[in-house]
Amino acid sequence: MATITRYPFLRHLRAAPTAHVVQMSGGRVRRTGPGLAFWFRPLDAVLSEVPVDDRELPLVARARTSDLQEVTVQVTVSFRVADPETAAQRLDFGIDPATGRWTAAPLEHVAQLLGELATGHVTDALAGLTLRAAVSAGTGALSAQVTAALRTDARVAATGLDVLAVRVRSVRADADLECALQTPAREAAQADADRSTFERRALAVERERAIAENELATRIELAVREERLVAQEGANARARAEEAAAARLVEARAAAERDTVLAQAAAEATRLRGEADGAAEAARLAANVTVPVEVLRALALRDLAAHLPSVGQLTVTPDLLTGALAGLTARGGE
Repeated sequence: MATITRYPFLRHLRAAPTAHVVQMSGGRVRRTGPGLAFWFRPLDAVLSEVPVDDRELPLVARARTSDLQEVTVQVTVSFRVADPETAAQRLDFGIDPATGRWTAAPLEHVAQLLGELATGHVTDALAGLTLRAAVSAGTGALSAQVTAALRTDARVAATGLDVLAVRVRSVRADADLECALQTPAREAAQADADRSTFERRALAVERERAIAENELATRIELAVREERLVAQEGANARARAEEAAAARLVEARAAAERDTVLAQAAAEATRLRGEADGAAEAARLAANVTVPVEVLRALALRDLAAHLPSVGQLTVTPDLLTGALAGLTARGGE
């Protein structure tokens, strides 16, 4: 909005850089351009302010597809005023010389014009498509088609407007139809999910089977190794027993040979002692042959006395003496 300063009989206008101001007086254009600042007389000046910045116009268009189904299209039209003087002549952009405000609603007229034109071109573009194609197709092709149609529209050019771009944000059907259209995709997605689940379960079962087979093979291998170990331990025990028996046999043989040698040595020693004793006894007997009998008897008594127990007292009775003398007498007679 332009800023107007009031003075007696004069006014001063200052516009923004994005506003194109047109001053007419007497049916002729006195000044025109963006961002002007000038003095004017309010009684004979006709002022128009046309915004030349880029603007966005969001709208919702309803169209019908080739299979007679209604869809809702969300569209955003980007535009600007390319020819402000033409737009000021076709639309009422006049401002009050006292306040600088628009005397009408020109932007609403622009929005209505572009909205109707965009809706018409969207309807024409979707009229040749089925509901499924319109909903499932991307919005890029539809945006490009509507943009080209608006740029070449004669009414847009005649109004001095320039359409920068048209963006179609979405194409939606009614809730029931959209749900029906989504059902196959949902079923397909669910089928894929179920298939993935089944494949995962099958893979898990296969892995469990492989693990079980591996465990069984491991147990079999352990059993075979244990059997080999038991057989080897038995063979080792048998070999140890045989070696122990052989060692005991060798020891027994050695002990028998040692006992034999010892027995022979003992027998030889006994024989030698016997021979020595015999020789000594023979020598003693041979020596006793030449000894008188009394001497021998004395020696015998001495030996006998040596082997008798000690006698503290000896009592000789007549009976004992008589018997002894009788014995000596008898032995002397012999």
